[in-house]
Amino acid sequence: MEILSSKFFFFSTLCLLCAFTNAADIRYCDKKADYDVEVSGVEISPDPIARGQPATFSIAATTGKALLGGKLVIDVSYFGWYIHSETHDLCGETTCPVSIGDFVIAHSQVLPGFTPPGSYTLKMKMIDGNKHELTCITFGFTIGFGSSVADI
Repeated sequence: MEILSSKFFFFSTLCLLCAFTNAADIRYCDKKADYDVEVSGVEISPDPIARGQPATFSIAATTGKALLGGKLVIDVSYFGWYIHSETHDLCGETTCPVSIGDFVIAHSQVLPGFTPPGSYTLKMKMIDGNKHELTCITFGFTIGFGSSVADI
């Protein structure tokens, strides 16, 4: 029986590791803040991102209060240098109103074929309609060295 439970534990752990192979390590912007929205994970697909191909960022989060709307403010840095900023309507990235509990923000876009390969950092702030910061996270992602559609 002990061997069976050891095998079960091993295979369960292996399955969990496989499920999170594309998960990014997230950090809160202010480790001491008590954010209204807690982020539990970020999945990037594909990982690494391919230039000129669609990329999807899926952010799993939890809220203790209903959200009627808001904005996502995204800043991108390349090897530590700020290079890009964009703002999205929260309701364009998830279903609104957001009910109490778990929800997912999903954003897809095609990065231009001339985007340099390398290490990037994304900072995302979620702000409600009263300009109250609901959460702020950062995570890294990689754009691969492979050829892009523009190169073909």
